[in-house]
Amino acid sequence: MDAPARILVVGSGGREHALAWRLARDPHAPDVLMAPGLEGASRRFRCLAVDGADPAALVRACRTEGIDLVVVGPEAPLAAGLVDALTAAGIHAFGPTAAAAQLEASKWFAKEVMREAGVPTAEAMVAGDMAGARAALERFAPPYVVKADGLAAGKGVCVTRSREEAEGFAEVCLRGGRFGASGRRVVIEAFLGGVEVSVMAVCDGERFVCLPPARDHKRAFDGDEGPNTGGMGAFAPTPDFGPNAEARVAEEVVRPMLAVLRARGTPFRGLLYVGLMIGPAGPRVLEFNVRFGDPETEAVMPLVAGAFSSLLLGASRGALEPGCVARRAQASVAIALVDAGYPDAPSGDGVIEGLDALEELSDVLVFHAGTTRKGAHWAVRGGRAAYVVGLGAGLAAARGRAYDAVRFLGGAGWRCRHDIAGAEAAPETTLHGRHE
Repeated sequence: MDAPARILVVGSGGREHALAWRLARDPHAPDVLMAPGLEGASRRFRCLAVDGADPAALVRACRTEGIDLVVVGPEAPLAAGLVDALTAAGIHAFGPTAAAAQLEASKWFAKEVMREAGVPTAEAMVAGDMAGARAALERFAPPYVVKADGLAAGKGVCVTRSREEAEGFAEVCLRGGRFGASGRRVVIEAFLGGVEVSVMAVCDGERFVCLPPARDHKRAFDGDEGPNTGGMGAFAPTPDFGPNAEARVAEEVVRPMLAVLRARGTPFRGLLYVGLMIGPAGPRVLEFNVRFGDPETEAVMPLVAGAFSSLLLGASRGALEPGCVARRAQASVAIALVDAGYPDAPSGDGVIEGLDALEELSDVLVFHAGTTRKGAHWAVRGGRAAYVVGLGAGLAAARGRAYDAVRFLGGAGWRCRHDIAGAEAAPETTLHGRHE
């Protein structure tokens, strides 16, 4: 089992902070760097002033630093071919090629592959103009689901009972240029009801290992009210999605998707994120992402034992070793601390007091996302500023630990939801969840 001595995590958010933290905890204690990283993580990890959008600069940095493995966090560099460039330079990189990353970069491409693989998902149509969009909407009953085909930073979905609103969203995509090239086509699909679960699988093109299933909370306010966000918190594992359900998804979704992509000549090596809706007829795929989920990663990483970096390195080589990792018999609850005006009107003037002190508590972790140092405290400089993670023997204990820690914090201009993993981890069921 090969163990990379030096690892570079590409990205600058809470997901990347959590990945770096977990990789550094491997038994052989690898040296972990970040690029470009973030101020809140720089106290522990050396951050390189290199952008993931600059493959040539990253290749140079990897050679200078003697990097054995690159782990790419965000979706945009993957879709742009960062892994292709690193691989061509002889550098091991965990993440899919640009061709395989189309699973996330184009929702219609994902639908076509699912159809070929026989993977259960919602019926859908694609349109490149308003006449096509109106014709597609005629095929479906409300609630209507309209998506920009390409990457849209989590904002490219409209779920509504209003036909007028659905057409309006399609129009701002197709004619208004709201999402640029990503909105030149829209995908219109049938609404799916049920509860959501996220399954993340580490894949080497043929074999795979599923990480503990998780569920996130997307709505901005308590009680699942308000607009969708990038994520207000997550928990793992999911009590209503057990081993049998997970095995079914592995065999009915992950394995056939890998087989079809391999047959197409674009084997998927990297992290396949499966967003599922579990309804009366069983699991249906809402979406695929081609990278670690955020905020699911912040909740899942503390539950992964063993040599995680060896698992990722083996996957990048097409030689995954499942025995590298195991699951901890714990639960985890991650709570997002966000700007008071997030997601619609963040002010950028919040301050969180006491965050550093939480790092001294047992069974509590802090992952930074959008913070900068302000004296003894942390200023909120992004919509999602940081995550407080509680660990425990079960979800109730983990949730209690997380919220006990949050109650210790002071400051102003920030907020959080107070019901993450609440009501015995009752899932969100409203309007298709996030659907992106």
